[in-house]
Amino acid sequence: MKISFSFLAASLLGLAHGYTPINDNIKTGFEAWEESFSSPDFNKDTKYALIVNPTSVTRNLDLIADHLIASKKINVVALAGPEHGIRGAAQAGDSLGGIVFTDRATGLPVYDGYAFRTGAQWRDAFNSMGADVLVFDIQDVGARFYTYISTMYDAMIGAILANKKFIVLDRPNPINGIDVDGDIMTAEFATYLGRTAIPTQHGMTVGEIAMMYNNEFIPNDPQLANSERKTVDLQVFKMEGWTREMYYDQTGLNWILPSPNMPNTDTAKVFPGQGLFEATTFSEGRGTSTPFFNFGGTEIVGENLVKLQDAMNSLNLPGVKFSQYYFSPKFSKLANQKVGGLKLYVTDRNKFKSIPTAIALLSTIKKMFPNQFVYSTAAPNQMQIRTGTSSVYDMLNANANYEDIIADYQERLKNFIELRSKYLLY
Repeated sequence: MKISFSFLAASLLGLAHGYTPINDNIKTGFEAWEESFSSPDFNKDTKYALIVNPTSVTRNLDLIADHLIASKKINVVALAGPEHGIRGAAQAGDSLGGIVFTDRATGLPVYDGYAFRTGAQWRDAFNSMGADVLVFDIQDVGARFYTYISTMYDAMIGAILANKKFIVLDRPNPINGIDVDGDIMTAEFATYLGRTAIPTQHGMTVGEIAMMYNNEFIPNDPQLANSERKTVDLQVFKMEGWTREMYYDQTGLNWILPSPNMPNTDTAKVFPGQGLFEATTFSEGRGTSTPFFNFGGTEIVGENLVKLQDAMNSLNLPGVKFSQYYFSPKFSKLANQKVGGLKLYVTDRNKFKSIPTAIALLSTIKKMFPNQFVYSTAAPNQMQIRTGTSSVYDMLNANANYEDIIADYQERLKNFIELRSKYLLY
């Protein structure tokens, strides 16, 4: 039996981390798109603008923007980046320092897409670029409030207003494409952390989400009230070889940090739930080497922390254990302060449920230490914005049991799963 070196290397790496690659020959949407360049129908005069970031790479880990400019296979006229920028230079929420600037590597104009919050802003950028087609190729992490899919939504609106084509190059959902969880966002709490009525953990790829956006949500967007066109000219280039049960570390593809605080697949797995701690004054672990695995505050320490650990472990939540953990974030909330909290240890990721676990944590902490449980004032309604509704917020404030909070959104989640089924490509 002949075994390729790449598969052997991936297998050895997988064993070291407790997983085994299922398929080391997955073809990304970018690779499928690049193959189309050799088609006799491919128009080499088309002008492209790329929405990209450090995850937008070839199999050899070259940024696709650099690769395409060097190869001269197509005419790329501009680049645009989401939050953190096209080369990952910015921390969460940071500006890149200008709406338009020049990329030093390619010489192309770069538009700071993170500064855009409307379709009209994308329309104007699109027309300024002189592009015919916008291409979106960014690795998502599977959570609604991870802002890349909001960037995609806004850019799709902009493409409609500018009468341009929109291409999505699909990549894996890193925390599998089966698990769907969390409440469904309502219009009242639509922000850049969620544009449409999808749950916190959507269980979809960006290509699938783009199709859902285009058919279910974009036609009713008020930004298109005066537009004759209600949908974008959309083309999704599918992956080959990816199946819904796969985690990213089972694909044989190299993990490229989608953002500075997302170092691996394991972090992405806990993020949909642990990201809810960003709605409180507790540290969610940003500024440490294990963001979102550890969390805490300055006052729940000593005997109180022992009590919290015992209370959480007594719940016997599936696939997770909790340990006392003291840390000092180097930046972000509670920077350079001594923080006492817990650390998550995921013992079985196929049983672990990130959002129910986080709701159990929030509910338990609020009941045990009501004076220390404080919502963030950095922006209004952060808990509602992150959960998508007022339900979790209201039930937490009423000291509801975590099981009742989770049960409350199940019917709404069931309806979304039925809608979602129409757009699954794999």
